Parts: sequence; C-alpha cells; structure tokens
Amino acid sequence: MSKHLLLCFLFFLSFSQLLLSSCFSFSNSTKICPHGQSLALLRLKKSISVVHNSSFWDCDEFGGTTSYPKTEYWKEGSDCCSWDGVSCDLVTGHVIELDLSCSLLSGTIDSNSTLFRFPHLQRLNLAFNDFGGSSVSAGFGRFSSLTHLNLSNSLFSGLISPEISHLSNLVSLDLSQNYYLSDIALLGFDSLVQNLTKLQKLHLRGISISSVFPNSLLNRSSLISLDLSSGVLSGLHGRFLDNDIHLPKLELLDLGGNSNLSGNFPRFSENNSLIYLSLSSTNFSGELPASIGNLKSLQTLDLSYCQFSGSIPASLENLTQITYLRLDGNHFSGKIPNVFDNLRNLISLDLFENNFSGQIPPSIGNLTNLYELDFSYNQLEGAIPSSVYGFSSLSSVRLQYNLFNGTIPSWLYTLPSLVELDLSHNKFTGHIGEFQFYSLEKIDLSMNELHGSIPTSIFELVNLSSLYLSSNNLSGVLETSKFEKLINLIDLGLSNNMLSLTMSVHSNSLLPNIQTLDLSHNNISGMFSWNVGKDTLSYLNLSYNFISGFEMLPWSSMRILDLHFNLLQGKLPTPTNSTYFFSVSHNKLSGEISPLICKVSSMDVLDLSHNNLSGMLPHCLGNFSNDLSVLNLQRNQFHGIIPQTFLKGNSFRTLDFNSNQLEGLVPRSLIMCKELEVLNLGNNKINGTFPHWLGALPKLQVLVLRFNHFHGQIGFSKIKSPFMSLRIIDLAHNDFEGDLPEIYLRSLKATMNIDEGNMTRKYMGDDNYQDSMMVTIKGLEIEYVKILNTFTTIDFSSNKFQGVIPECIGNLNSLRGLNLSHNYLTGYIPLSFKNLKMLESLDLSSNKLSGRIPQELTSLTFLEVLNLSQNHLIGFIPQGSQFQTFGNDSYYGNPGLCGFPLSNRCTTDEIPYPSQEIEAKFESGFDWKITLMGYGCGLVIGLSLGCLIFVSGKPEWLVWIIDKNIHKKIVRNKRSTRGRGARIS
Repeated sequence: MSKHLLLCFLFFLSFSQLLLSSCFSFSNSTKICPHGQSLALLRLKKSISVVHNSSFWDCDEFGGTTSYPKTEYWKEGSDCCSWDGVSCDLVTGHVIELDLSCSLLSGTIDSNSTLFRFPHLQRLNLAFNDFGGSSVSAGFGRFSSLTHLNLSNSLFSGLISPEISHLSNLVSLDLSQNYYLSDIALLGFDSLVQNLTKLQKLHLRGISISSVFPNSLLNRSSLISLDLSSGVLSGLHGRFLDNDIHLPKLELLDLGGNSNLSGNFPRFSENNSLIYLSLSSTNFSGELPASIGNLKSLQTLDLSYCQFSGSIPASLENLTQITYLRLDGNHFSGKIPNVFDNLRNLISLDLFENNFSGQIPPSIGNLTNLYELDFSYNQLEGAIPSSVYGFSSLSSVRLQYNLFNGTIPSWLYTLPSLVELDLSHNKFTGHIGEFQFYSLEKIDLSMNELHGSIPTSIFELVNLSSLYLSSNNLSGVLETSKFEKLINLIDLGLSNNMLSLTMSVHSNSLLPNIQTLDLSHNNISGMFSWNVGKDTLSYLNLSYNFISGFEMLPWSSMRILDLHFNLLQGKLPTPTNSTYFFSVSHNKLSGEISPLICKVSSMDVLDLSHNNLSGMLPHCLGNFSNDLSVLNLQRNQFHGIIPQTFLKGNSFRTLDFNSNQLEGLVPRSLIMCKELEVLNLGNNKINGTFPHWLGALPKLQVLVLRFNHFHGQIGFSKIKSPFMSLRIIDLAHNDFEGDLPEIYLRSLKATMNIDEGNMTRKYMGDDNYQDSMMVTIKGLEIEYVKILNTFTTIDFSSNKFQGVIPECIGNLNSLRGLNLSHNYLTGYIPLSFKNLKMLESLDLSSNKLSGRIPQELTSLTFLEVLNLSQNHLIGFIPQGSQFQTFGNDSYYGNPGLCGFPLSNRCTTDEIPYPSQEIEAKFESGFDWKITLMGYGCGLVIGLSLGCLIFVSGKPEWLVWIIDKNIHKKIVRNKRSTRGRGARIS
C-alpha cells in the first residue's frame, strides 16, 4: 500500500513540474503591446473628447449595450492589450481589434489620425459615437487585413473613399444610419459589391444609394445579412429580380424605404434560412405567391405600405416561426384566412389600412402570445369572436374604422395586460361593460351606437390617459367627483351624447394633468363652474349645450376655447393671452368688446358672431395679432366704422362684418391683406363707390357687399386682370348704375374651366374654422354653413344697372348661380348662356329684356331654378330637359310668352323661333343683300326660260302642267270674288 502511495506522489510531482514548465514557457512567448501602438492609442484618446451624459445615440435601445467611456481607462505605462475595447494578437502583440462602440466619443477623425497606424487591424467598431464632420477617408483603406468594419450611427459625412472597395478581406461592412454620407452611387455601388467577394454582412441602412439593385448580390451564396433599407429620398430604384433566389445562408433581407424600387414578392427556394424580411415602403406589388409558405424559418415579415393586392394565400400557415407579421397599408382584399392555428408564436399582427372584408377568423383566439392586434381601417363586419383561449399578453387592440356590429364581447373587459382598446367608428350596440383590470391607458369607443350610462369601473382606471366615448347614445348624470382617481387623464372626449353634468364643490382640483376636454353636443346647462386643469387645460369644447355663463375663465394654458351655440348671457368674457381659437358665436352676449382682447397677441380665430354685442369696434382689431386669420363679427349690433389700420404682413384669411350697423368707407388698408380669401361687408350702412382696388388681392375668392349704400358706376380698373381668384361676388341691393362691369366679368378666371374631376373637393377654411355665407335664390336667403371650393355665383340684383347683358358672361362656364334681377337691363338673353353648363340657378327677373328665350338654354341640364318673370319676352317657351320642371312663376309678367307651362297657348303648332342672333343678322342688311342678289338672278333666268317654253311649246309635259295650273288659279279666283261679294251684301 505504501509503495502505491509513493508512486502516486512521484507521478504528481513530475506532472506539476511539467505543468509549471509549460506555463513558464507560454508566459515567456506572450508579447505585450508594442510601444508605438500604445503611443498611437494614447494620441487617439487625446484627439477625441469624451462627452459624459450626452451620447448622441441611445446604445441601450439600438446597440444592445450601455454607453460608457472606454478610453478613460487607457493609462500610459500599462499594457494596451489590457485596455478596454483593445484586443491584441497573442503571439505578436499587435492590435488586431478595436471596439470603441458606445464610448461617448465626440470629435473628428481625419486622414492623418493615429487610428490608421494599426496595419494588422482585423476588426474595427466605432458605432454609436459622434464623429460629426468626419469622412470615410482613404485611411480606412490601409487596413488590408480588416474583416469587420462597423461605422454605423456615428455621424460620418461627405464622400466615401473608393479605397473602401479595396478591403478584399471584408466579411462584414456596416455604415448604417450615417445620413450625411454622400451617395454611394458616386463610389460605384456595383464595383463595391463586386470587389468585396467575401462579404457575409452588408448593412447600409439609411444611406443614399441612387442605384439599381445589384443583382450580383443574389449570387453570393455566402451572404447572411443584407440591409439596404433607406430613410432618404435617394434610394434604390428600378425593378428587383424576378428570378428564384437561392441564398441558403441568408437570414436577413431588408429593402424597406426604397420607394422607387419595384418588383413582385421574391420567390425563395425551400432551402432557405431567412429569419427577417422587410420590403416596407417600397413599390413592390402584385399578389403574394403560394411560395411564401417556403419561408418556414421566418420570424419577421414586414410588407407594410407597399402596393400588394389580392387575397392572402393559405400557405401563410406554414410560417410557424413567425412572430411579427405586418401587411398594413396595402390593397389586400377578400377574407382574412383562417390560418392562425399554426401561427402560435405571433406577437404582433398588423393588417390595418387594407380592403379586407368578412369576419375575423375564429382561429385568431388561439394566439396566446399575441401582444398587438391591429385590423383597423378595413371593411370587416359582423361580430367579434366571443370565445378566445389566451390573450393574457395582449396589450393593444385596434379595430377602429370597420363595420363591426353587435355587442362588445366580454373577454375584452377581462384582458389583464390590455393598455390600448380602440373600437371607434364601428356599429357596436348595447351597454359598455365593466372593466376587470386597471392596466388600460387608452379607451376609444367613439362613433358607435352604444347606450346607457358610463360604467363605474372606468373611473377606477388609475392609469388611464385617454378616454373617448364621443358620438354614442350615452345618457345619465355625470358627477365630476367621479373623476377623482383619474389623475393621469390627459384627454377626455364625451361629445355628441345626452349627458348632463353635476359639479361638486371640490371638483376643480380633479384631473390635474388634463389637456383636452370635449363635452360638446350634450345636455349641460346652467353656470359652468368646473374649472378643471387651470394650469394644464389647452383645449375646451363646450359648444352645443345650454350653458348660461361662467364664473371665470381661469385657464392659463388655454389654446382652443369653443363655446358657440349655448345660452351665454352678459358681457363678453376675455380669453387668456395664450388663446389662439376663441368662439362664442350663437349666444346671447351683450355689451361692447373690451380693448383687453387686443392683448391676446397669439389669436388665430376670433368668432363673436350671432350675439347682441354693440358699441364701436376697437381700433386695434385690425392689427393686434400677426397670426389672426379669421375675424367674424357678423350679426351683432356694432356701429361706427370698420377699423382702419390693417398692417403689412398680416395673416387675415376671413373678415366678416355682415349684418351690423357699420358705416363709412371701405378701409384702404385692406390692400395689405394679401392672404384674404373672404371679405363679407354685407347688410351694413357702408357707402362710397365700388372698391376697385380690392381687385389686387391675389387670393380673394368671396366678396359680399350686398345691402349697403354703395353707388355710382363700377367703371374701369387700372389693375391688369383684377379679381383673378374671385368666384363668389354679391353686390345686390345697392345703388350701382351704368353698364354691367364687363372688364371685371372677363377677369373672373376662377369661374372658368374648373376641372372638378381632377381637383380635391373641400370646404373653405381649415380644421378649426370653416366659412359660411348667405345666398339669395328666388328671393329666399339660404345659408351655406360650409362653402365648397367649387361653388361659384354672381349676384348683381336690385341695383340700377342698364344696357345689354354682356356676351362674355357665357365664358364663365363653371358658374353655379347668376342673379341679375331687379335692374334696368335691356336687349336679348345672350345665346352664349348656353355655355354655362354648370349653372343651377338663373334669375333675370324684373328687367326690360326682350326677344325670345333661346332654345339652346335647354342644354343646361343642371338648371334647377329659373326666373325670367317681369320682362318683355315673347314667343314660344323652349321645351325639353329642365324646362319641363319650371312652373308659371318662372315666366309671369311676360304677356308675349306662350306655351307650357303657361295657360297662354301658342296659336299654331309652330317650331320654336330661331335665336335672336340669327334674326339680328337679317336685320343688319348684309344678309338681305345676298338674298336680293339671288332673287334677282333667279327672276331673270326664270323669265327667260318661260319665254322659250311658250315660244317653242317644248317640253310639252311642262307646258301642259303650267297651263293646267293657270286654269285652276283663274277658276279659284272667280269663286273667291263671288263669295266675298255675297258676304259684303
């Protein structure tokens, strides 16, 4: 036994000596960092600053690591191979890897930098730093042994040196997210790809590559990761190869953002390793092929915002590893296939903004790992599936803008992780259920048909930041004290319901973070004393209620305050200085406008219309805010003059002083309102001659001067092409005289040749305010609460215009309404009116027009209102088309007219008379000369032929006919004479 122990001891001793010898030998062969390279690294450290706490890039989010200053730990006198981010060759000691990514570095790397003094470098990573002003210089081409180069997210700019393409050993090249680098096409993208034959990873995300896709890349069987996605205007263009792709090692292909790159969905062979595929925001189109089922390793498929169409192939069920599926923003149609039984790994499913129809497939309920579900903006219908088996991780459900109906299924109220629920703009009915968990941050059930009261559980959702229940049939009394726990609520929308409000004593301290509050179109009445969000509320809409007043307007951050259509009484409240939209129209406010309103220098829209306000207008109203675009004071009792000072550079788009008692002249300073589109001065006591200088306003579209004391001839304009944008002009009920202003009528280009098919129909104004106006049709004032940009009308009625109607009106072929009634116009109805193909209303009544109604007016197929009464028109009323719909009142007071619908029948079944223009040609004398010449020539020739016939007696048949007819004529005349003699006696 002792012998065996001795042998074991001797063996252990010899083995230990051998081990120590080996370690000593290895230690002697290991080289430390050469002094020159250590010095170069220290100089590099000195040339580049470290900026603490201000890293340009968030490495935690994008780089997968935490930023820290690696170079700060580099100390002179220590082995550089031990420094953070530095790796050396174990044999030679040369620096072969430098990883300074996420190092908080800031500075410039020029071509003389000591960075380029490491000829043995194999890996270089400078990602996620700030090297703004540095270029990818020729120095990088010196690293002949380099296999991995990563300069991503580091603000490199300028030209890329062509020497980069000489790094023939490169396996990985990443220049991503250096947005200021020059276009790679200048380097030669094809040559770059052809020279770097060993590339396995090529990432150029966010760099300009104005080149066609290099098809040679698809022949690199070694390629593993290819990211050519673009976030700039100059991206890849042309058509992607339609051939089958045989890249067995390819795991990532990202071509997203290249909006000019087109093609069909790539066809991959079954032998593929693809994990990530993105074609988002490209111009790829066509249907998805069944071969998409070959991508059995795929985890992310992003086809968002392309041009794909057709239905989704059933082979999608083969993508059993898929976790992220984005098909949003395309033109897919048909039903969503019932393939989700096999896609149990799905985390995010986005199909929004397509044309899917039908119901949600029942297999959707098996996606137990689903985190995000978005089917919004489609045409899906029916009820949401009532039974699901998972969804414990579901955080976001967005089904808005569909046609879903029925009640909201109970499982939607019981999701423990739900943060966002958006079912708005559907047809859901029934009551809102009680929520079981408090994770919700956003609820949007607006624009449905829900009824009943607001469930009490909503007021327990302490994390709630947005609540939208607008446009339903909700009812009941809402007590403000219920909002006590919703301390995180920012947006509250309850408009268009039937709710009333009870305000508690301490309710003003509630909702400390509220920013937008919309209670419009409800049953709120009495004094409004809920002064919630004094320091935070920026949007308050209480319009269309029955509120009688406020204790104060205490909101210091208010931007939009809409109180129109209420029962407000008393003096006009003055908004806070931060307000840019203030509307109290359609109330019962009285008193004067306080000059304090002119301190609200940020005001954009000021609407005080439809009240009982009085007094003189503050002079500052024309110039207190450079941002003021809308000033609406119509239908009040203001008197005095319009503010005279409109300053240069103002933003006025709409000025409406209609229906007050204002007087004086139109302010000349209005010429400064270069943005003015609507000027309504109607129904006042303003006098003077026509303000022809308004014709210089380049954007003026609506001019209303009706019911004032304007007088005199409109006359001529010194402005070349005045009123080029004008399409609505109303001068009715003034004392204008003389001829109709032909020079202005010829200039109304905005009423000519409107191509409605190729223009976007919209209303005048913007999202916050839309213009309105009154239009007179058949003596009735009709209010247009919105003005379409295609609406055009001219109203010169009830003045003292005389003379003929200018033919040039016929050039205004996009005109919708024309009213020249109650003047002293003479002459004919112009035949050129047949060109007014869009005309809907024509009123020429109470003038002195004569002649016949042109038959050509029956071609005006849009004409709904016609009034030609009280003139001197004669003849047959044209028949056909719209004229069959007009009654007697369109023609009365013209005793010379006959035919339907008048009881005055025409004496014979005459053909409608020719137009006055044709008759006028004969009356002019020119055409009669031609007729008389023809008559004279015919008479001479006829007499000559007659003499020859009777002298020669040939041809006999013609002589016989003439003789016979003469005999009949003589007999008839004798009988006629005898008959007349009998009657006389």
